[in-house]
Amino acid sequence: MDYEQINMKDYKKYFKGTTTIGIVCSDGIVIGADTRATAGTFIASGEAKKVAKIDSNLGMTIAGGVGDAQELIRILKIQNEIYKMDEGRPLSPKSATSLLSIVLQSNKMLPYYVELIIGGMDGDEPQLFSMDPVGGYTSESKFTSTGSGSLTALGYIEETYRKGISTKDAVKMVAKALEIAMRRDSATGDSRNIAVITTSGFTEYSGKEIEKLVPSSTTK
Repeated sequence: MDYEQINMKDYKKYFKGTTTIGIVCSDGIVIGADTRATAGTFIASGEAKKVAKIDSNLGMTIAGGVGDAQELIRILKIQNEIYKMDEGRPLSPKSATSLLSIVLQSNKMLPYYVELIIGGMDGDEPQLFSMDPVGGYTSESKFTSTGSGSLTALGYIEETYRKGISTKDAVKMVAKALEIAMRRDSATGDSRNIAVITTSGFTEYSGKEIEKLVPSSTTK
């Protein structure tokens, strides 16, 4: 879709097709998303990749225009590698978010049509941020969600989230929240990708791996 065909009146319509989630845990961050890509009412793909690894301490989820999101991932990966060469360590989640904010702010005339969740570890500290298309971002102390299935997912997360939750338990929560969204939102579906980011690194689970880790999410 060309930029000329999109205006801000279409904003809500444009961001309808996904559910992405981020959770702050006592020992790290858990992020996840479904794998369905839609073009209006047409299901374009059931294998969309909406969870991206930037480094062992840093990941993000994407919603919105695929090309825009992929370009931002490329930019962030390149800047992260440059930062590592200069500083000897990867970007922190807060620094990555600030960098993307500058990129998005500088392109307000031809904006990137995306909503992002950025999360990971700054040393021992879990950090989670949500970001809008023009660079506005919020530091999240508990959880966040974007996309057309987010209201359904958040309803479940609001009831089950507890301060100090472990990444092990948060994986189950995210898997269940995505499953609920997939049942209620036609633009969310097919499968799930979930990533865990701790001081030990970045671990991603998908498909049958999630079913093995969280069997109750597919049987209840």
